[in-house]
Amino acid sequence: MNIGIVSTFPPRECGLASFSKDLCDNLRLHQQEVKIIAMTDKNSSYDYTRDVIFEIHEEAEDDYIIAAEVVNASNLDILLLQHEYGIFGGPDGVNILKFCENLNKPYLLTTHTVLPHPTIMQKEILCELAGMSKAVICMTKRSAELLNEVYGVPLNKIYIIPHGVPKFEKKDRNKLKEKYGFSGRPVITTFGFIGPGKGIEIGILAVNKLREKFKNIIYIVAGETHPKLKKKEGEIYRESLLKLVDRLDLRDNVHFINKYIPLEELGDLLYMTDVYLTPYPGRHQAVSGTLSYALGSGRAIVSTPYEYSLEMLKNDRGLVSSCADPEQLALLMDKVLSDELLKVKLEKNAGKLGETMLWPNVAKNYIEIMEELLGVKLKRSAAEDV
Repeated sequence: MNIGIVSTFPPRECGLASFSKDLCDNLRLHQQEVKIIAMTDKNSSYDYTRDVIFEIHEEAEDDYIIAAEVVNASNLDILLLQHEYGIFGGPDGVNILKFCENLNKPYLLTTHTVLPHPTIMQKEILCELAGMSKAVICMTKRSAELLNEVYGVPLNKIYIIPHGVPKFEKKDRNKLKEKYGFSGRPVITTFGFIGPGKGIEIGILAVNKLREKFKNIIYIVAGETHPKLKKKEGEIYRESLLKLVDRLDLRDNVHFINKYIPLEELGDLLYMTDVYLTPYPGRHQAVSGTLSYALGSGRAIVSTPYEYSLEMLKNDRGLVSSCADPEQLALLMDKVLSDELLKVKLEKNAGKLGETMLWPNVAKNYIEIMEELLGVKLKRSAAEDV
């Protein structure tokens, strides 16, 4: 098949761009041809590879119509539209409708955010996109329920495919700690783009409560400030975190890695980790790529409660607090750090789920659905997933 992906794409740095690059690469592993229609943010330019056949500037309304015409005239058989409200121009990303309304090729809609209580406009946009699509992909059973109950998407149009994760090379935890200068220290890790929605301050406060018992504990916060936030506010949020660290006298216990983490280094970081922490304050996050990566590497995970963590960490695949409270997170991390058997059990259970989320398997699931839509008999039905 000739497949087009509509999304942000590297060298733009964002979670969706990484997702789309991984999806592209793994579709090609299955001998599919893939091209990209790349979303470019305001006042930015990127040196895209030849994979990108058209670049849509998010606020340039004509670009959406021209992009549809380019796709219509191409040899693409089907598109994979990655939907996140923030990457398309106009209020709540409404401009993407101009692209879809002028499109003559079938597309699958992959929903990266499925809000349980959307605004009127957010609901209308997603309903229209879903209505024009041939199928709607989501990543959890809860998202599938919301798509049906809140947005009215028919169950037989909904498929669940997990967030893909790379196959990291397994490495010895103690050797990695020695390599990076953390020998003998309990390592807590959070990675990803930094911003107020990530709750890093909650993580810092939780680690502060553990310091008396685990004097040499280290909390590694890896990742740069989200590019959009940096353009708008600079490093205000990161600076507030540094001030909090200073105020609590945690300079020896909190380590910031202020850069975008390459995949090999990220694998080292995860396999060095004793507890992977997602301290997100919001409850409605439908997907977390970083939590998916932690599952893929079989980490012991402690998290605040949000849509994705509640579903993915059940059945002893992780520990979830009842609210975004530093004291609760500290108690859960203490449990893991104090009980080697518990840590091993959590790692084993997380790793079992993580194996099913490896990118080659995820790409194969996408291909099977696209084959069905293009007239090839599929081995399973959409409704069985929901």
